[in-house]
Amino acid sequence: MSALAEQQQALLNALFAWPADVAEASLLRLAEGVGSRPGRGLQAYQANGHALAERALQSAYPVLAQLMGQDGFADLARAFWHAKPPQRGDIAQWGGGLPEFVRQSAQLHEVPYLGDVAGLEWALHQSATAADGAAELGSLALLTQHEPQTLSFDCVPGWCVVRSRWPVVSIWQAHQEGGPAFDDVATLVRQQVAEDAVVWRSAFKPLVRQALPGETALLDALQSGHSLASALAMADDLDFSQWLPLAVQTGLVLRVVPWPSTSLGEPT
Repeated sequence: MSALAEQQQALLNALFAWPADVAEASLLRLAEGVGSRPGRGLQAYQANGHALAERALQSAYPVLAQLMGQDGFADLARAFWHAKPPQRGDIAQWGGGLPEFVRQSAQLHEVPYLGDVAGLEWALHQSATAADGAAELGSLALLTQHEPQTLSFDCVPGWCVVRSRWPVVSIWQAHQEGGPAFDDVATLVRQQVAEDAVVWRSAFKPLVRQALPGETALLDALQSGHSLASALAMADDLDFSQWLPLAVQTGLVLRVVPWPSTSLGEPT
């Protein structure tokens, strides 16, 4: 490695290395290469990086920040900044690895639902920038004209399902205006009530609700390319007559489409 490359690597280590003694060692190596002690300037850059990390993550994970408190979340942001530094210029796209980072943190094992709450918040963060989709309500008539094994659904771009062994939807909703009471949610946490979440974007806004029984199985099957008939068979506990109006009215389902993606035959 050339002297310039060594200095560049020392600079990166000084900015991102953690814990602090590792960064200090990198500062000393960098000082040897440039003939001075650049600690004050680099420490300012590192402090700015910490502040940037905290602001970026708080924007994507506001409920996680509330659950952890200001100091705890600031410590988490600094640790994640050094463990998983940004790989591209758009800082708004940084932070997707935080849910797993939280799950693997020995310090946070006593609050095991934090990683799943973070996973839900990242799904909402991603959904906020997803493409918009136009509904085609007239296509619903195909449901009365063709057999379900020849049909499928198109859902809005950016939707996803978040599974959890914890009441993550209730936890998230408790931190929104008009959400459930914290005492009620605490009871759900103590009882370890599992909640799966459906996340999607409608009218330029990311939305979340608790999945209906069988809904995650249906959505997974549709996303995997199954026909409607096959997907319904995999979601045998889903009340389709309840789910379909909800999915259409809230913008989760945009249209009925042929399956496979070929022209439909004559109506049955």
